[in-house]
Amino acid sequence: MNAHSNRPAPGRMVVLATGGTGGHVFPAAALAEVLAQRGCELALFTDRRGIALPNGLAALPVERLAGTAMAGKGIGGRILAVTELTRGVWQAARRLRHYRPAAVVGFGGYASVPTVLAAARAGIPTVLHEQNAVLGRANRVAVRRAKAICTSFEIVEGLAAVTGGPTTRTGNPVRAAIAALRDQPYPTPIPGGPLSILVTGGSQGARVFSDVLPQALALLTNQERARIILAQQCRAEAIEAAAAAYDRLGVNVELLPFFADMPQRLAHAQLVIARSGASSIAELTAAGRPAILVPYPHAIDDHQTANAEAVSAAGGAWLMPQEGFTGPAVAQRLRDMLDKPLKLAEAASCARALGVPDAAERLAGVVEQFLPATNGNSRPGERLEAAQ
Repeated sequence: MNAHSNRPAPGRMVVLATGGTGGHVFPAAALAEVLAQRGCELALFTDRRGIALPNGLAALPVERLAGTAMAGKGIGGRILAVTELTRGVWQAARRLRHYRPAAVVGFGGYASVPTVLAAARAGIPTVLHEQNAVLGRANRVAVRRAKAICTSFEIVEGLAAVTGGPTTRTGNPVRAAIAALRDQPYPTPIPGGPLSILVTGGSQGARVFSDVLPQALALLTNQERARIILAQQCRAEAIEAAAAAYDRLGVNVELLPFFADMPQRLAHAQLVIARSGASSIAELTAAGRPAILVPYPHAIDDHQTANAEAVSAAGGAWLMPQEGFTGPAVAQRLRDMLDKPLKLAEAASCARALGVPDAAERLAGVVEQFLPATNGNSRPGERLEAAQ
């Protein structure tokens, strides 16, 4: 636990409760930046993992609580998880008494559960944000206690059966540099010209992309391969083999284990090949970039498939399940895009229509309904009551 000598003043203090993965942390960081600009004090409650906090969270006081996931564990593991959850709730309750927040915002992930439960027990208004098209297991535990629920997608599987407070589609907050891409036109490929492809697979890259894409490009003609400009996120241990395979094919490729300049790369991308995690979907749709989406097949509740289906149904992407993501199938898809580049422009337009670049501002607006006005004359929740 962090030690703090000075108690924060009550009022516009907001606690952000989040799991330790990027899909939960990045939206929290985007919201933190907006709330800070609106005069809020902030603190982050998360787990004990040594996550690298992005801008927007790195400067905040951080409380690391006990807790562990229950999914996929045997009886012994579940007993341990319940014990850790109970301990985490006790820790969160003690730290909430210190911070005295006007509201708590939960972003899902098992590490958010203790804080959300402790806040509900203490009568602190809680706003939940669900990033995926399927209600996450952590949010299922807390949703009935929430005063407001915010979603990334119009339809969230499993939410209608358990919803508590009013539900608002705010979208999934993205970094300001990504949201700014919406003001830039999509770089439509020129018939017969180059096609710039960006391949991402999470922070470590997806091995399936390194295995399949060289096979796919090998099936194209020399003239088709010469038109492809490839930037691919690749696991460090797979870079050497992938580089050798691409070199044999004469492909113009850049391989890196991590892209620190994702906004710039996304700005120039004409096609993205990616997993369909919530943050990836939010960034692709905010920027308006067409994509081939390959859901991670082992995700809990298969939420990545639901995410990809939502974008595919809107015309902004092509869904390829991993078992169907083969060399011949990908080669045919790329050949079709090289022959008919206007398909990419149409998909880019559909993806853009689905995106919510001001999601952080919308989510902040919901949270502020539970905060005092900046002049201190109104009570938490007063504006929400008036609006209803």
